[in-house]
Amino acid sequence: MIDRRWLPLNALRAFEAVGRNLSFTAAAQALSVSQSAVSRHVIALEGLLGAPLFERRPGAFALTDAGAALLPVVRKSFDRIEQALNDIVHDGGTRTRSLRVQLPPTFAHRLAVPILREFRSVCPDVILDIESPHQVGLASRDADVAVIYAKPQVSDRVSNLLWMERLVPMCHPSVASGAGSDMTAFLARTELLHGKLEGESRHKLWHMLVRQAGVEVETERGLVFDTAALAAAHALSGEGVALLDPRMFAGELSTGRLRQPFEIVLESGYGYYLTIHPEDLADPAIARFRSWMIERFALQSPVPAPLHVVAAPAARTS
Repeated sequence: MIDRRWLPLNALRAFEAVGRNLSFTAAAQALSVSQSAVSRHVIALEGLLGAPLFERRPGAFALTDAGAALLPVVRKSFDRIEQALNDIVHDGGTRTRSLRVQLPPTFAHRLAVPILREFRSVCPDVILDIESPHQVGLASRDADVAVIYAKPQVSDRVSNLLWMERLVPMCHPSVASGAGSDMTAFLARTELLHGKLEGESRHKLWHMLVRQAGVEVETERGLVFDTAALAAAHALSGEGVALLDPRMFAGELSTGRLRQPFEIVLESGYGYYLTIHPEDLADPAIARFRSWMIERFALQSPVPAPLHVVAAPAARTS
């Protein structure tokens, strides 16, 4: 077993630089050493671990599975050491902390600003570095804390449910005013706005809703958007009807900028989960952010139950 007394720090620095740049030349320039020195360090680390960290093929250079598992751990460790040292040097010992927080795109677009403002007001010594990749059910290895959009799943991360998604049709008041009581007729004459599905037909959500609601409507038409936020923006312009999460668009619903023409809900089976690495449970900054997020969303009132609920499994980048 590798003991911390003999940690190969120079080799780990070389590996982190190569992994970050995916180039021995760029890593050598970043560390101000020769390329051969970087190569020797990485080869020595691979020998110590008994596993290759990079795939070296003509025209291709990438991390192996072992390298991809090790890189975020090394990077995070060096980031924390660097930050702690800088705090002592520049702030006279005052501790500040930066957390890498991963949020789904629509979640980030709709909720990141109040999250930043509210959390910083109670924890001014913690800085949030927010990223929002387009992916479902995956947390970046570099993220300290991640909110993921996924079905309930078993993983190696500690996970807390923030809320389960329930989608409702929403549209501009001018569009809703002509809805009447016939949902079939309304959907047939109104442009359908779709959110992209991961691994599914782009029309999946609307197709499942109309099929399970017993409505005969052609769903393979309309506009398709990368995120729910873009679909909502188009609906706010006065055109089309989108399937949106009321928690995300509570402000537009409460002010009447968006309306729900029919009391029907699509339970997608997906939810928003807060996840962290198990080894970070004892980290004070991560623990504070985790507890604050769980409490913040637990205090939100649930969306009122509709008259008619349908269930439809689908994967969507939200």
